[in-house]
Amino acid sequence: MTQPLGRESVPAGSLIGASAPDRTGIVHLGLGNFHRAHGAVYTARAMAAAGGNWGIRGFAHSSDRIVGPMRAQDNVYSILQLTEHGAEAGVVDVHRDTGVAVHDPEAVVDAIADPAHRIVTLTVSENGYTRDPATGRLALDHPEVAADLAADSTPRTSVGMLARGLEKRAASGEGFAVLSCDNLQSSGDVTRAVVDEFLRAADVSDDVLSFVSTSVSFPNAMVDRIVPKSTEEHTRLVADLLGVEDRCPVPAEDFTMWVLEDDFAGGRPAWDLAGATFSDEIEAYEMVKLRLLNGSHSLIAYLGILSGAPTIDIAWSQDFVRDAVLGGIADDYLPTFTPPTGFDAEAYVSQLDARWRNPLIGHATTQVGTDGSVKLLQRMPDAALFHLRRGHVPHHLALCTAAWIACVAPPTGFNPHPLAARIVEPARDRLAAAVDGAVTVLDHVRRIVNGGFFPDALAAQEVFTARVAELLTLITRDGVRAAAADVASAR
Repeated sequence: MTQPLGRESVPAGSLIGASAPDRTGIVHLGLGNFHRAHGAVYTARAMAAAGGNWGIRGFAHSSDRIVGPMRAQDNVYSILQLTEHGAEAGVVDVHRDTGVAVHDPEAVVDAIADPAHRIVTLTVSENGYTRDPATGRLALDHPEVAADLAADSTPRTSVGMLARGLEKRAASGEGFAVLSCDNLQSSGDVTRAVVDEFLRAADVSDDVLSFVSTSVSFPNAMVDRIVPKSTEEHTRLVADLLGVEDRCPVPAEDFTMWVLEDDFAGGRPAWDLAGATFSDEIEAYEMVKLRLLNGSHSLIAYLGILSGAPTIDIAWSQDFVRDAVLGGIADDYLPTFTPPTGFDAEAYVSQLDARWRNPLIGHATTQVGTDGSVKLLQRMPDAALFHLRRGHVPHHLALCTAAWIACVAPPTGFNPHPLAARIVEPARDRLAAAVDGAVTVLDHVRRIVNGGFFPDALAAQEVFTARVAELLTLITRDGVRAAAADVASAR
């Protein structure tokens, strides 16, 4: 008979790393599965290796879906590691307090301001930085950002809470690090930029700006681990493996990677002893992740959705998807950047193949395809421009764009597979408004490409727009396999 999981019922030998002490040293925003399977695990292992007061005070943004079960379990939870050969489970005990940010934003501000806390980590998704998709700058006209900027307002956005927390922390002058763990190129630089823009728009004092400039670091980092949504089946598996009932288990692949700049103004856990890599080649590692993994992941997802594949492994098992993705890696992504020292592209792609075909992960194509209007901006435009400026058409990137449009803003008369309706796309209404009244597929695509959803430099490349329209026409007329075959023939 299983018993509820809690600090007193952690099965012997199942603890991952070490339990955190009562004192917290890290604030985390975005208490989802990825953080709990990635940064929290590295922190638990770092404390096992070198100790330290690095307990985590974690905040979900707006939902208590995870916070409620975690609190009921003394903030202890299990990691269910899924491999091609089976599953194993362990328990993480590093969170000492959890809450919901929008329910108590002042608690977030106060936690960031607390001198005992030396790092804030972020997994708020690309969308959580509230940037203008065309310029990459903080969207000052976003209604929630504008509300946060008002004098004496209570912040509701992640950037607003972070900025107001740093403003309050300036009184103590204690050094601090802001560490983005989201899939953003130059994530630390991006975070510093939006925080600085917020503080300047809020007209804070020069003392605050000086404090943030000199005493707050924003290290760049690259994170990598596939972490799908939790299901009742994962709860059952944990019960079978550990003999406890965990209402918020975290499924994850066995692969994990974290590469960081070693720039922490207030100190840090011994993450290097826990398997993290500290490097001055962050940009190269980011390109590997954002283009080879994330960019390819998007293509698998949209081709899979259009062909009725509910999970990444099922999509990847289709030859036309594999051929398109491998062709995209070889032709459209690898030539666009200089890889890290010693990088073995063939070995990395082989590793990706093993990760994507893992049937136990069950990573939903619709989950990977979520927030495409934001994610694709991080993964595709610069690579596309690299080729276009050299007179070459990046056919696989055009295919990814066409497949995304077919899923979330299809031309009149085309109904994508019902899976497409499950994609969470924040720009869906704006996309629909942009294409309203489009007469041809080319007109439809042009309205999206020129409508602020892509950078102006890419929108100016009419040859790319035309190629996307050709492929979207094939998808709507002959099916997604025909479009992929056309790309294959163009190689």
